[in-house]
Parts: sequence; structure tokens; C-alpha cells
Amino acid sequence: MTDQEMIDCPEDGVQMQRLRAIMHRLRAPGGCPWDAEQTHESLLTNLIEEAYETVDTIQRGDWEHLKEELGDLLLQVVFHSELAEEAGRYSFDDVARGVSDKLVRRHPHVYGEAQVEDTDGVLSQWEAIKRLEKGGEDQAYLDKTGKGLPAMLRAFKLQKKAAKVGFDWPDDAGVIDKIKEELAEVEDELEAGDKQALSEEIGDLLFSVVNLARRHRLDPELLLESTNVKFEQRFDAMDKALVAEGVNLSSATLEQMETQWQAAK
Repeated sequence: MTDQEMIDCPEDGVQMQRLRAIMHRLRAPGGCPWDAEQTHESLLTNLIEEAYETVDTIQRGDWEHLKEELGDLLLQVVFHSELAEEAGRYSFDDVARGVSDKLVRRHPHVYGEAQVEDTDGVLSQWEAIKRLEKGGEDQAYLDKTGKGLPAMLRAFKLQKKAAKVGFDWPDDAGVIDKIKEELAEVEDELEAGDKQALSEEIGDLLFSVVNLARRHRLDPELLLESTNVKFEQRFDAMDKALVAEGVNLSSATLEQMETQWQAAK
């Protein structure tokens, strides 16, 4: 099959090859000027945005739209692989081979003779194999954990990994007490007026709240985004209610806004 025939091919079973052929043509001389100019660095924002848009469709249960978002996310993987192949580093096949090998290697209870009893056993085995791959006991246990993630997600991953070796609160009461302790320290620094110390204590408070979510297997990033959506919807409802009364946000009093906010809830 020629390159053009592959690009035009609608058949099942070859759509991954078709996507790669399209991407290659877009980057080739005479292709698309915009695609030809892109680099790993210039595509970073696209990669992040597509990942979050995929998360959004899943949270909303928009399964038909999810197909499109997964495609957009897949395009980012193919695009970065194309750039790497052009630079002579590795190809998409190398990327796919690497993750396939990793999955087989880290699932010896499926592809080998290892025995695990439950999900916790699978995760412990995964981490043990991963650590051996990354340098064994010579590597710091938390080294590179969550690097590049937003701070809240990284806190979540750091805490999860520490908990796997037993560094965790025995029950929720300890976490609640820690949150109260950190909140009291925030209040103290508010009175003291030391902005640097206040910043540190607010960070400690956030870290402790993430710990409570983590203990209940709740992703704090998703929890916060859900609250963001709820806040946006209620604020918009408040705004519309004020407009209906002939009042705009810039001239509304806090009391008027609070009344409509409560009504929106």
C-alpha cells in the first residue's frame, strides 16, 4: 500500500499506521507549515490541555465526546514520536515497544510465575520491580516521584508512595488532628504578619488536606476541579440573578451577592 493509499484507508486494523502516515506527511516538505514548525517544547501546552480536556469529558460522563478527546491526546503522542524519529532518537515503534515490554515485565503474576493476592499486592510488586529497574537500593525511594506534575498531584503521589512502606497515619483521627494543627499555625502567622512563614504554613495545611483525600482513595486534583466547576456554576447563577434584578456585579454589594449566592446553592 502506497503512502497515499494508507492516508486514504478507512479500514479497521490499520488506523494507527494511517495516523502515523498522516503525521509524517504533515511534517514533510510541502506539508503543513504550522506542523513543520513545531517542537517538543512548543507542543507542551497542547499536551497538557488535551490531557485535561480528556479528564473533563470523563468527569462529565460524555462518552461520545471522549472518543474525540482520546484521539486528540493520541495525536500528541504520535506527534512527539515523529519529532523524535526525525531527530534520530527513536520511533513510535520504540515508544510502543518500550511500554509493552514494561507492562509484561511489571506483571509477572500475569505473564510469569509470581503470585499476588490482591490489588495492594500488585502495586507493591510494581513498585519493587520499578525500583530495581531504576537503580535498586542505591536510588532514593522518592527520587523523581511525580516530577513535572502540578504540586497537588505530586503531593498525592509522594504521600501514596511513602504510605506503601508504612509511613502513614494509623487512622483518620491523626490526619484530622494534623489539619487542625496546621490551621492553628496559619492563624498564628496571620496574626504575626510574617508572610514567608504564612506561605509555609498554608503549604503545610494544603499538604495535610491532600493526605486526608489520599487516605480515602480520592484524587485531590479531581476533587478541587469538581469544586471549581461548582463555584463557576453558582457564581454564574448569582450573576444572572443580579442582572435580572437590574444590578451588575461591579455595583452589587456583598450582601446582595451573598443573598443570590445562597439562592444558587
